[in-house]
Formats: sequence, C-alpha cells, structure tokens
Amino acid sequence: MTRRIVDISMHLENDVQSDPPGLGPKISYINHQMSYPDLAQFFPGIKKEDLPDGEAWAVEDVQLNTHNGTHLDAPYHFASTMDGGERALTIDEVNLDWCLQPGVKLDFRHLPDGYVVQPTDVQAELARIDHELKPLEIVVVNTRAGTAYGSADYTRAGCGMGYEATMYLLERGVRLTGTDAWSWDAPFAYTAKKYAETGDAGLIWEGHKAGRDIGYCHLEKLHNLEALPGHGFTIACFPVKIRGASAGWTRAVAIFD
Repeated sequence: MTRRIVDISMHLENDVQSDPPGLGPKISYINHQMSYPDLAQFFPGIKKEDLPDGEAWAVEDVQLNTHNGTHLDAPYHFASTMDGGERALTIDEVNLDWCLQPGVKLDFRHLPDGYVVQPTDVQAELARIDHELKPLEIVVVNTRAGTAYGSADYTRAGCGMGYEATMYLLERGVRLTGTDAWSWDAPFAYTAKKYAETGDAGLIWEGHKAGRDIGYCHLEKLHNLEALPGHGFTIACFPVKIRGASAGWTRAVAIFD
C-alpha cells in the first residue's frame, strides 16, 4: 500500500497578508552565527572557533495569535456555551477523535465573494460529488479565498457558511469543518454592509454561532484544497494543546491510501 500525504496548511510567515493589518504573526530568525552568545553562556570559556564551522544553533522567536496561520477553532471561540447551554469546550478539551476522520470537500469556488452558503447549496454539491454525509466526517469548503492568499484581498475573499448550512452539517453528525478562507463565515466587510442595512445582529458570525446549538470545531486558513477530490481521503488536524484556549495551530494534512 502506498500512502500519499497532501499538505493543506498555510505557512506562518512574515510580510504575507493572511490577517487584517496588525494581527499577523511576527517571526524573528536567529541564525547559527547570531546565536553564538546564547550558546556560550552555557559553556564558559568556549570560543566561536571551537565550534564546527563556527556555528551555534538556529532558532526563531515567534509572536502569534492562536488564530494566526492554519488553526482549529474550539467551541469556546464561538461562545461561552454549546449544545444548548453546556459549557463550551476549549481547545485542550476537544475530542481528538474528531481530528482524524474521512474528509469531504465541497467546491464553492464559483460562488461570489460575500455569498452566504445555504443548505440547498450544500445539498447540490453533495449530489454533484455523489456523496452522503456520515457522522464525524470532516467537511471542508474550497472557496475563492484559497487563490487570494498572500494578497490584500485575502480577508475579503470567498463565500461563507450561514447558520442553516452549518446546522445542516451538524445535524448529520459532522463535528469538524474547515475553510480555506480567513473565516468560516462570510467576510466581515459584506456582513457589516448587511447589518448596516437591516440592523439584524443575527447576521453577524451566524455560522460560528451555530456552535451554541450543537458544539463543533472548524479549521480556518486551510490551503491547497484544489488538490483534493470530493471524498476518498482522510484529514488529520490535531491542534496544539494550549490550556483554556479558543484555538490551536495545526499542520492539517489530507491522507490518501
């Protein structure tokens, strides 16, 4: 048996637009020459020329938000409660069995930026790929945002999943979803316009807020979803274990046997 692994995570990197201004990661790179003073403090009397090629170690200092890069959101990110009033799980409490399951990809690249996906859109795409959802499958949505990564357009690109569409998945046993966009919901710029027109606060983060009714997790800022078929693969996306946190970074991959 031959196993193939497809990386569906984005980089953590400087100077590439993947978050709104001021919210991106900051990485300082310390190379083998720069780190000599750090090494020398552990070994009194050592000289730089004593080291092979005069090199110490390479290390990086990283300043991150838990939602930088490809990450898994816990139910606690969406609200303080889930499942109709229970305390929402933090990322260190998420059931790891949710994080290694067969994957399903819904291709919504044709939908316009800011569009709010409805259950009928999900049904039509499942029919197109000839797949019936099963409990615990990981459902990821491929939006136009994947092609906008690295541009100023990224956080405004792609469609978003509405409350009803999200509930359609959750009611069928899905507990982990994902998107290649900045948010599971439609970009804020479009929602803000609708809110200004209607005054309806229920439009804000409606897909996320489905977690108040049925607790679930979702991946954001996935990458390379274009490389995946509609189904026939497994997704692994175990989050970093941060106590009491709303999210954890993950090196999400799709596995083909």
